[in-house]
Amino acid sequence: MPTIRLHITAKNLTLMAGLIAATLSAGCATSTVTPTPVEPEVETAPPPVSSNWVPFARYGRYTLVELKPQAAQQNLLLQVVDVFMPTKPDATVGDGLRHVLQRSGYALCDDLQVAALYEKPLPVAHLQLGPMFLHDALLTLAGPAWEMQVDDRERRVCFEPSLETLP
Repeated sequence: MPTIRLHITAKNLTLMAGLIAATLSAGCATSTVTPTPVEPEVETAPPPVSSNWVPFARYGRYTLVELKPQAAQQNLLLQVVDVFMPTKPDATVGDGLRHVLQRSGYALCDDLQVAALYEKPLPVAHLQLGPMFLHDALLTLAGPAWEMQVDDRERRVCFEPSLETLP
């Protein structure tokens, strides 16, 4: 096996010793810095937000989403529904209205005046409704002879006979 010889000259040895000494002396050096007193920050009011400012959040690389409720979340009758009615041979308009109102946040009024509407058979044309607004789906099921009354406080939908005469 051949032997490895290292040739370290006095010049290189002096250079390495100087570098080691400089590193050790710089690493152990400490400096004394007097801390400056910190003044308390004065809180300033945030600048007023303009009326046309719309907050948004970044979702992904190219998607910005507005941080405000959609129109259908504020006015529940504007939510879009696409409804397939259960096919029962004796389905009524009342069954259809209740089915459309499921999970909408509204309930149907139980009034004796509209029992005539609720007991009518559900037309085959109304077995599939939508996509359309919830408001329009309810009016479609009730027909033009009935007016819809909405109590937003109680979230109830009621129908009354229309006062207008039909042609």
